Amino acid sequence: MTETIPGILVVDDDEAFRLRLVRAFRDRGHRAEPAGDYESALSLAHSFKPNRAVVDLRMPDKSGLEVVRDLAELLPGIECLVLTGYGSIATATEAIRLGAVDYLTKPADADQILGAFGRQGAGREGEELTAPPIEAPSLERVEWEHIQRVLADTGGNVSQAARVLGIHRRSLQRKLARRPPHK
Repeated sequence: MTETIPGILVVDDDEAFRLRLVRAFRDRGHRAEPAGDYESALSLAHSFKPNRAVVDLRMPDKSGLEVVRDLAELLPGIECLVLTGYGSIATATEAIRLGAVDYLTKPADADQILGAFGRQGAGREGEELTAPPIEAPSLERVEWEHIQRVLADTGGNVSQAARVLGIHRRSLQRKLARRPPHK
């Protein structure tokens, strides 16, 4: 019985990262194709029929979570892995709920991604997929992640981030001076 080579769809709006990842997967013997947005990802999935997808969470048109959801509907059994530069327990949980098998923060290389796929039991005949138990983060951790996300969205502008968060700038500076809480 011959095993088919996994087809990997790489969905990321960062062209350089996307093409570098596709090339790395091909160098490792995988069939890989790039897509830069939601529409091209679904269009390519129709013809390419990948059994794995690496999806960036933040994209300009639709969220990577929507890509994961729609790929799972289009290709039952596809293994989707979500990549993001903004790690959050809430989005990781949502990604898993929508069908992703794992969630990694950037920067992640091809070996780390393939390792994450290798840890999963999805797509193997007769195996039952069980998700690992998800530990709820502390309130301090959730607050810290939210502050980091707002700060990134405001381009690192502390005053603007404080306005968005509805707190005084000095209060935000004190929170930023602390170490990140444990997960």
